[in-house]
Amino acid sequence: MFDHKSFLKNLTNRPGVYRMYDSAGTVIYVGKAKDLKKRVSSYFTRSQQSAKTVALVANIANIEVTVTNTETEALILENHLIKANRPKYNVLLRDDKSYPYIMVSGHRHPRIGVHRGSRKEKGDYFGPYPSAGAVRESLKLMQRLFPVRQCDDSVYRNRSRPCLQYQLKRCLAPCVEGYVTDEAYSEQVKLAKLFLTGKNQQVITNLVEKMELASKTLQFEDAARFRDQIQALRTVQERQWVSGDAEELDIIATAERQGVLAVQVLIVRDNKVLGSRSYFPKIPKDTASSEAFQAFLQQFYLGGLHGRQVPSEVLLGQEVPELALIADAVSTEANRKVQFKTNVRGERRRYVELARKNAETALDAQLAHKGTLAGRYKALKQLLAMDAPIERMECFDISHTQGTHTVASNVVFGPEGPLKSDYRRFNIDGITPGDDYAAMAQAMSRRFKSPEDTLPDILFIDGGKGQLSQAEAHFEDWPRAPLLIGVAKGVDRRAGQEVLIFGYTRKEITLPPDSPALHLVQHIRDESHRFAITGHRGQRAKAGRTSTLENIEGVGPKRRQQLLKFMGGLQQVKSASIDELAKVPGISRSLAEKIHDTLHSH
Repeated sequence: MFDHKSFLKNLTNRPGVYRMYDSAGTVIYVGKAKDLKKRVSSYFTRSQQSAKTVALVANIANIEVTVTNTETEALILENHLIKANRPKYNVLLRDDKSYPYIMVSGHRHPRIGVHRGSRKEKGDYFGPYPSAGAVRESLKLMQRLFPVRQCDDSVYRNRSRPCLQYQLKRCLAPCVEGYVTDEAYSEQVKLAKLFLTGKNQQVITNLVEKMELASKTLQFEDAARFRDQIQALRTVQERQWVSGDAEELDIIATAERQGVLAVQVLIVRDNKVLGSRSYFPKIPKDTASSEAFQAFLQQFYLGGLHGRQVPSEVLLGQEVPELALIADAVSTEANRKVQFKTNVRGERRRYVELARKNAETALDAQLAHKGTLAGRYKALKQLLAMDAPIERMECFDISHTQGTHTVASNVVFGPEGPLKSDYRRFNIDGITPGDDYAAMAQAMSRRFKSPEDTLPDILFIDGGKGQLSQAEAHFEDWPRAPLLIGVAKGVDRRAGQEVLIFGYTRKEITLPPDSPALHLVQHIRDESHRFAITGHRGQRAKAGRTSTLENIEGVGPKRRQQLLKFMGGLQQVKSASIDELAKVPGISRSLAEKIHDTLHSH
């Protein structure tokens, strides 16, 4: 039992951060305070405590504090500690993916492409965009508007003639001499950059001038090309679904029903809406929505989401208790003034309403998904006559090609769907090629090493009685084991005809194709199969890239790198003659003959 009286007796009244630990030494809550003693004391007063606080206090075994100079510093530190420890009783923002940008490289002939992560490469960056899908759509549009290359540098360097993009008039073919001058190509790159910064009208004006000049000088083919570009740009302008005079904005609104909070982030850059993204923070029980939204803002803007650019202005769809403090902390970390505004008017009000409508739509979709999933769980629980709730299900699948590169997948599902952070793959070796039973036995032994391991309530095995027998044998001497179910394909091996085989009893049942319980089993089985296939393809691709060269005596990592770099890839190495191989730096004539003979013997 934590002796809070002794702890509070010597606690300071200065600002800082406190961390609460359970008996296992795990951080279960992180908080910040303007007055540490006053804030921590409030947890141990009996009046008006919420159910969440009562549960938290009951699990406290120790408290540690870190004193800071200001409350703003405490807020920043609190955010870092929440992200590092992911405490059970804090609101958690689970989406930590980096935001993608469109990058125009700094090459002689610049490339337009997608970029994630730190911006170390020389070039111009535009964004951030809310998703990879938004970037892909923008790149497709750019390709139709501006004939600037989007190919990888390795492709660009090794072209001897223009590719299909040139034939489609989507690239000027700077990779091949004689097709476009550096000046003409640079002009298109300049226009593309103006377009990406939202200066559409300036781009159109520039193109109109060029079209008129080309027409006056009787260069009608160039004039027609500029005319087509202008028409395409004007079409894009007309289709811009939201536009305004706001250069740099984030708009955040929420919707809440049935204990689920949807947070919608709308991103405006260079007078254009780049898109939006939905978040569903994990909220502890009995947490107020205002508290959850405030925690979301702190985690979203403090510490940065892997390269996310903080705008100068953020519009909010609701009031936040400590908004001024959050604004100060974000401004301090961003090293510039960042304004958080509520109750805005005019165009900004329309942006907030748009974000709120998107939040409602996202919430409807999430609740429909949860309702469907809950119904399927209930149907499966009734089918299996289980008294306790189903908290965890796992499924195993084996994938290989004619016995090679065998991979076992292990996927995990909870009440809310896939738990992707718990997924695992096992590269299987030391077995007879193609022996699925031995592969399953090895996967079982590597996943479940002792009875103390976390066990699922139900363990599905993708396969028939043979694969199921391996799981039965593994758990035979254990004091407890999960419910084992084999998922075998039906007579015609078609979806909807699956046979469920129960472990030990070997009881078999076939559910009707419209059974919600069957749909859940199919979802888990298909996800396991997908995850296994993905790992297996990675193994094959890696082997295909390296194995043939790795097996040649005298060809180490440096020479392999020289061969691939000089020749332009493994396929070019395979098709090269002995004379061509001998021209590679570090490759002698005798070694070139050995490489050629080995590759052609394969």
